[in-house]
Amino acid sequence: MSPESTAHHTDQQLDALQHEVATFARRAEQTRLAGVGPARNSMDRAAYLLLSRLDQDGPAGVKALAAGMGIDSSTVTRQVAPLVESGLVHRTADPDDGRAVVLQLSPRGTARLEEVRASRCTLMALLTEDWSEEERESFRTLLTRFNTSVADWLNGSLPE
Repeated sequence: MSPESTAHHTDQQLDALQHEVATFARRAEQTRLAGVGPARNSMDRAAYLLLSRLDQDGPAGVKALAAGMGIDSSTVTRQVAPLVESGLVHRTADPDDGRAVVLQLSPRGTARLEEVRASRCTLMALLTEDWSEEERESFRTLLTRFNTSVADWLNGSLPE
């Protein structure tokens, strides 16, 4: 294959890839990929990601939570307020610094997160029911890698 032909093929691949990513983003927003059953669309993406992070990492301050999620502290503060109001997250004083706040998943938040997570996993099973375990793992690995690259680019770690 000539260098010009290889470059053209790469351009076609990149064009197809950007189109599929755009389509995926639209479909994800349309369906909200939020699961099936009673929990479908019952929790917005921001709440799900915040609760998941607290579940994964344990109690955290606003700044640490924001840094871990790659968003601004003011965004975390705004997004966590309704979670505190609804009893899904507890807000307590930081034992090391009484002025700081520690956010912790409440038992109710844990139960709610598990309900939504199970619903979403059911949807993933339906959408990939004709995929092999290897295909699911490959897709997850590549999607994780892609998301990491996007985060790195947003953080200025990759060239523009």
